[in-house]
Amino acid sequence: MNAVIYARFSSHQQNEQSIEGQLKVCYDYAKKNGYIIVGEYIDRALTGTSDKRPRFQKMINDSAKRQFEAIIVYQLDRFARNRYDSATYKAKLKGNGVRVISARENIADDASGVLMEAVLEGMAEYYSKELSQKVSRGMTINAEKCKYNGGVTPLGYFIDENKHYKIDKTTSSVVIKIFEMYAGGFTIKQITDELNEKRIKTSKGVAFNKNSLHTMLANKKYLGIYTYNVIEIKDGMPRIISDELFDKVQEILAKNKKAPARAKATIEYILTTKLFCGHCRAMMTGVSGTSRTGVIHYYYTCNNYKKKTCKKKNVTKDYIENLVLKMARDELTNENIEKISREVEAFCEKEKDKSNLKRLNKELDEINKAIENLLKAIEQGQHIELLSDWITQKQHEKSEIEKAIALEKLQYVDLTASEIKFFLTRLKTGDINDMKYRKMLITVLIHSVYLYDDGSLMITFHAGDRPITISAEQIDDFESELETSGSFLKDVGSPICMPVNPNIMDLWAFIQIVNRRKR
Repeated sequence: MNAVIYARFSSHQQNEQSIEGQLKVCYDYAKKNGYIIVGEYIDRALTGTSDKRPRFQKMINDSAKRQFEAIIVYQLDRFARNRYDSATYKAKLKGNGVRVISARENIADDASGVLMEAVLEGMAEYYSKELSQKVSRGMTINAEKCKYNGGVTPLGYFIDENKHYKIDKTTSSVVIKIFEMYAGGFTIKQITDELNEKRIKTSKGVAFNKNSLHTMLANKKYLGIYTYNVIEIKDGMPRIISDELFDKVQEILAKNKKAPARAKATIEYILTTKLFCGHCRAMMTGVSGTSRTGVIHYYYTCNNYKKKTCKKKNVTKDYIENLVLKMARDELTNENIEKISREVEAFCEKEKDKSNLKRLNKELDEINKAIENLLKAIEQGQHIELLSDWITQKQHEKSEIEKAIALEKLQYVDLTASEIKFFLTRLKTGDINDMKYRKMLITVLIHSVYLYDDGSLMITFHAGDRPITISAEQIDDFESELETSGSFLKDVGSPICMPVNPNIMDLWAFIQIVNRRKR
């Protein structure tokens, strides 16, 4: 399996030797586990909380090229320290068939942390607006002042020293030209071809494509509307495009969107990055084949089978997905929902305890006390001018610390047990035929699935402590019992696969869960 290594060091207490150490551990891990390293992405003197890491962003973009299937990091805090960002980027990588692996941590991270990230990713998918408001509450201060809040600055603007949007006279003319061309009947392809022929770049400094052009043509910022999450402020920034031109472009975009789609339907393989060959441990990815009758069939195949280094048979896409989904939903018992909710809430609290919030809040308390003492001294008539200067200085320090506290809170997600329980309870009763729901179940509950040719599975749930391996003899014994009991395997009509409960610690516990289901 091809993999790349991502390494970084921050500017505090780390140096080039830190990078060398990370690379050595990652290369050792890759060699031990059969990964072929095809590239390195290294950011120097940049924190894991910054979305401006150039090599990191290049790695995320390169993942779409499908040239590697895994990213190996020294440990998870090298990838991202912000849990929300980590879950977001992992979801994007997952769509490109890429998995993030920690060389030093068991599976990927602390078990509760992995579970929390899985729940967070799922909740972000289902409740994106609510979650984004919760995570970004510290940034709403900037948003209310129409200040730059990070991310890509739209072409035609630059950010001044006060973090406000200003018009770039050079590139704003390009923006106007693009809107006028599209309104005048030019197609997206014609416009991108002309821009690229003239070597005009996007605000990211790369060539234009249909996606970047669509994003630009629909961007309300060009009307002078400042936007951040659900916040929209009219005249919050300088306008580049008139209402008439913008409205005409939106009409054409809407009309073209309704035109009959010429592209093939997208087939989603929801077990991508989760399903592995039980024989060689390589990732299994989606493939399709057309029969003599013209019917298209979809499968998962071992990546090493493609290279003719493994004899693992293909497995039908619908069969394996439906089986894993059924097993996943069966794990959403009231007992397990309670367990997951408690664990995630406890992890959120532990993350906050480890943060700089305590130190920053202590400093804030000390400054408030100092200001209070200075005010008392002024009331007593002591050196009023000197004390006033000190108060001004302390108030400035207080303002800086309050900003630091707001930014620090962005690094951690505050989820309560009741919120998680509500989400998981809803997840338990969703429509199994809805693709969004199917993806949600896999994201939240499944860490990995190892498939063998005898039909058996080894599953690790996110809430599990370790996977359970069941021998072939035990599989045969359980298969006949489960089929006669009318269990969930009855309607699948395929070889037995072992369910692994998050609370199972040994075979005895496994037998108990089977007996309970039989009743």
